[in-house]
Amino acid sequence: MSETDSRKDRRVFAAFDHFERFAHGEIGEVAVRVRDRTAIGQSASVLVFDCTSGKQIDVDPTAPVEAIIASVEARTRRRGRPKMGVDCGEICLLPRHWEWLRAQPRSASATIRRLIDAARKGETPDDRMRERVDAAHAFLWALAGDLPDFEEATRALFAREWYELERRTAEWPADVRSQMHELLGRADNPA
Repeated sequence: MSETDSRKDRRVFAAFDHFERFAHGEIGEVAVRVRDRTAIGQSASVLVFDCTSGKQIDVDPTAPVEAIIASVEARTRRRGRPKMGVDCGEICLLPRHWEWLRAQPRSASATIRRLIDAARKGETPDDRMRERVDAAHAFLWALAGDLPDFEEATRALFAREWYELERRTAEWPADVRSQMHELLGRADNPA
């Protein structure tokens, strides 16, 4: 696996204490910083976010770091064939879809995988931006819901009105704005 591939697969997390981002990196690094911050009694209001999905994850600061890492990995790992990197799930189709799949020269799973790969190759920049907007919204919903102009900022976010989003969040804490921009892939903060 190349260095680029390993960086792409590396999951990054951010820890916030109120509106201050005090840790950013792989879950082990973040867990140590969370444990240290809560151990010295600085704060009990620490939230940890996945920097890909923007979703909040639970981290028990009293648990050993290895247990936190295993817990986070277990939440993302599903049943399947780990050596092949296959995750098993469930799919519901109409009878006509099953008939079509049975008529294909490959197995149903192989046919579905090929259809998904073809659709992903045709993914547009708009599709990727929608994923980023959803991630930013998940993060903001958990951390910034009580900040001024939150609803208006959210509307601007979903409408992709970047200038209005900047205007509505201008007075927000810098770390919240920075994390929002990173999730949007707009680290250079263009308005």
